[in-house]
Amino acid sequence: MKDIEDRAKLFANYIIENKATVRATAQAFDISKSTVHKDVAERLRKFNPSLAEEAKKVLDLNKSERHLRGGMATKMKYTKIS
Repeated sequence: MKDIEDRAKLFANYIIENKATVRATAQAFDISKSTVHKDVAERLRKFNPSLAEEAKKVLDLNKSERHLRGGMATKMKYTKIS
């Protein structure tokens, strides 16, 4: 069980330090998005609530901005085609 706790802390620290998304964190550690999300959003809360809350703030910010990032990606896609 200790390795899961360490992994969850590692993911949370990466998210906080890099303002990373779940997807970016999963790619950085070559692991699935669902594993990153479950570790940070559920498991971490049980043994380190303060770290979980910090990570949640970053993830909530990312979630609130995702429609903007999607719009920018579409704009970039069609700008390159023209």
